[in-house]
Amino acid sequence: MGGAAVDVGAGGVKAPDGGWGWAVLSGCFVITGFSYAFPKAVSVFFKELIREFGVGYSDTAWISSILLAMLYGTGPLCSVLVNRFGCRPVMMVGGLFASLGMILASFSTSIIHIYLSTGVITGLGLALNFQPSLIMLNRYFSEKRPLANGLSAAGSPVALCCLSPLGQVLQYQYGWRGGFLILGGLLLNCCVCGALMKPLVPPKNLKNKDLEQDKEEEKEGAEEKTNKPKAKLLDVSVVNDRGFVIYTVAASIMVLGLFVPPVFVVSYAKEMGNEDTKSALLLTILGFIDIFARPTCGVIAGLKWVRPRCVYLFSFAMLFNGITDLVGSQADSYTSLVVFCIFFGVSYGMVGALQFEVLMAVVGTEKFSSAIGLVLLMEAIAVLVGPPSAGRLLDATKNYMYVFLLAGSEVVLSAVVLATCTFLFIKNKPSVPADKLENVEVTDSAKADVCSKTTEGNDEEEKGAKEEQEKEMVKDLKEEEEKDKEKVDEVRPESVTVDSQEVERFLKEPQQNGDAATNPETSL
Repeated sequence: MGGAAVDVGAGGVKAPDGGWGWAVLSGCFVITGFSYAFPKAVSVFFKELIREFGVGYSDTAWISSILLAMLYGTGPLCSVLVNRFGCRPVMMVGGLFASLGMILASFSTSIIHIYLSTGVITGLGLALNFQPSLIMLNRYFSEKRPLANGLSAAGSPVALCCLSPLGQVLQYQYGWRGGFLILGGLLLNCCVCGALMKPLVPPKNLKNKDLEQDKEEEKEGAEEKTNKPKAKLLDVSVVNDRGFVIYTVAASIMVLGLFVPPVFVVSYAKEMGNEDTKSALLLTILGFIDIFARPTCGVIAGLKWVRPRCVYLFSFAMLFNGITDLVGSQADSYTSLVVFCIFFGVSYGMVGALQFEVLMAVVGTEKFSSAIGLVLLMEAIAVLVGPPSAGRLLDATKNYMYVFLLAGSEVVLSAVVLATCTFLFIKNKPSVPADKLENVEVTDSAKADVCSKTTEGNDEEEKGAKEEQEKEMVKDLKEEEEKDKEKVDEVRPESVTVDSQEVERFLKEPQQNGDAATNPETSL
């Protein structure tokens, strides 16, 4: 997969499910944390930015929106760069962009400068790290992939719990400019994570065979090389896959309402008359539950009975999340909001642990780099539409109940779409009658055995088999000829004996035959 030399061989190497893969997992854990938590952590500095530039809260909110839009909307661009240059170089450059954006933002003189530096440059840098890290995780893990996805997804709540207090401390100690500068230096760790993404290398035996094959191809001529198809930088053919289309539509509907409750739950608690510290504690509870829910869901998704039905587990997680929003809309006390955050943390963690695992299972390893780019592009549109539409609904109704009802109904709809369409259009149905399934299984197993036993001397074996078949046919023909001869021999003696008896009878009765007795030859 891809046009980069460093990644070409990865497609033919079996995933180690461990070894250096755990280092790749740790890097993916950090990258996922930065990618999802950083847009929320920057909101800590919004009050200082409002005072510095004399703008409103809606103006500063565009910083997080642009960050998320770049993270999701640049998916196809990331796919092209990964397929062209490989994961490690793209992540190294992305880490530099993420750090550079925050450093430039510390010298900003207007809110527009922060849009361009923090929103565009840092957002692009995080996008160039997030997508390649998931691709490398998919290459290093196969059997343990659900667990690996769950552990890497846990980086989001962990980073949120760490970056938000850190941003608060930096703001008090150094102001927003010093805080941006330090966070820019912190983002240089993305380059370290990118360095961990070592491409998979085939074993030495395979290397030697590849070298021999390359020499033979060079001797054959340059014509075959020119006829080889070029690697696709963005495999758009994945759109023809029904499973991919169903997943993309369902995920886009889900994103419309998935991120709404965490944004409004604190304001919902303040509207009830609770203190700011007490209200902010709700997000801490949600994040703490989320930390343990994601790895646990990854373990469950890796079970033998569950993994083939992972799509339906993902549908259940979305349904669970949507129903939690619908019930939470009726909360009328702080205790009920705490219960809501506990259940929402569990369901939110399940969705976070399964969303990319299901996509990997649907499209496979070869097309995942292109598929995730297209999916993130569609989700970017939903991210830009979802929270603002919920805010407008809140301004119109002045009631948080309708906001949670809207979010819950959207997530429930996505669950219904995914489960129903998968059951109707992706369900595998046997095309052979039930009474003939045994014969089909036998022939398939025989074909598998034959394929597994193929060697370099396949042509000689085929010739020998043909010669044996011809010999058997010759033997059968000879046996049939012998049987025919035996039948002829059995008939001939009977006819001879009958004729001799008749001759003797005529010879012994000359008186009855008259003139015939004197001339027996004429009588015969």
